[in-house]
Amino acid sequence: MNSKKPYLAVVLIQAIFCGNFILSKVAFDRGLNTFVFTVYRQTAATLFLLPFSLIIEWKNAPPLSFITLCKIFFCTLCGVTSTLNIYGIGLKYATPTLAAAASNCVPAVTFFLALLLREETVKLGTTPGIAKLAGIMACLGGAATLAFYKGPHLRPLFHLFNIKDHQAHGTNGKTWIKGCFLLLTSNSFYALSLVLQVRLIKIYPAKLLLTNLQCFSSAIQSFAIAMAVERDSKEWKLDWNIKLLAIAYCGFVVTGVSYYLQAWVIEKKGSVFMAMSPPVALIITMFCSSFLLGDITYLGSILAGILLVGALYSVLWGKCREQMMNNENNMKAEAEKELVIKVERNNGT
Repeated sequence: MNSKKPYLAVVLIQAIFCGNFILSKVAFDRGLNTFVFTVYRQTAATLFLLPFSLIIEWKNAPPLSFITLCKIFFCTLCGVTSTLNIYGIGLKYATPTLAAAASNCVPAVTFFLALLLREETVKLGTTPGIAKLAGIMACLGGAATLAFYKGPHLRPLFHLFNIKDHQAHGTNGKTWIKGCFLLLTSNSFYALSLVLQVRLIKIYPAKLLLTNLQCFSSAIQSFAIAMAVERDSKEWKLDWNIKLLAIAYCGFVVTGVSYYLQAWVIEKKGSVFMAMSPPVALIITMFCSSFLLGDITYLGSILAGILLVGALYSVLWGKCREQMMNNENNMKAEAEKELVIKVERNNGT
């Protein structure tokens, strides 16, 4: 049973992300302002993580200099804040299934950005290098298919909730393209945040405190954006309805619970195992949005999802294979070095 726990945890994590897509979409269709949503979401996440970060990491945390704080603030603006605000607008024009499909491009985009920043390399003469390049090309193909091809639709036979506003979005061609473009842009910023996160952890290795600081910085930045865009005080009012549920769920469950579960899965099975799980969220979201909300699934979304999933596994396989080859070469080099040392000792005697 213990060996199955990481697999169950991965399914739970992706189910949490599925809930994020669907609840956020319903809240936006019910009138929740996307910018206000991001402010409340990040504030809730900050308050949720604060006691844990203080209890677990405060005593052993490295000193936080002003330069490091500025770097965290800037990286948060480029990564987390941009990702969430653009994602909110994109989801308003798209569907939960489309959002889940677009999220599968993150590993390929992350690798491409790391390649531009010279943190990754591609050796075209090797099989891993070709696999990585094929993954990037498949990612571009999937993104293009997602945006420009709808195809026939698959309407569910029944659904539990009849939300007309939800059906209104995503049917118009221009709206569909706009939603795709914004979601892909959001995921590109998220990929950038992952690349920047690697550098931030080297500067400030207290991961939980770093996450808390990023959530706090994002809340401040998102508040400034929301105040500039939306000045109607009525938009900030919350009642006991789906809007408050979406904010609490995304702030506490998505940021808090999923963060802990992801850290646990990575510790048990490694980062590659965790990175291979986004397609699970696509399958769960496609099923739930169809049978809960009556969301129409288009053939283009399915084909794009297949291409993006293929891109994800192609890049990850190339990365893993390259790492295995490097480990084998290092072992051979060490064996040769030991052999040389033994020969020199024998000659000396």
